[in-house]
Amino acid sequence: MDIKTQLKIFLTLRHLSVSKLAELMSKETGINYTAAKLYGKLNRDTISFTECQIIAKILGYEIVFQEV
Repeated sequence: MDIKTQLKIFLTLRHLSVSKLAELMSKETGINYTAAKLYGKLNRDTISFTECQIIAKILGYEIVFQEV
């Protein structure tokens, strides 16, 4: 499952839209995020790990690396 699909699932579970996520990311980072900017990053697979960590924090998750 790709990051875009996973993010949509997590947003649905938290009853959030991409627009609201962008707003919360802007507040968290001081960087202007928009829904279009986030969709673009997801579609181009250019979202950074730091941005993924911020999204996880906003959604109440943490990213954990686990040996498989």
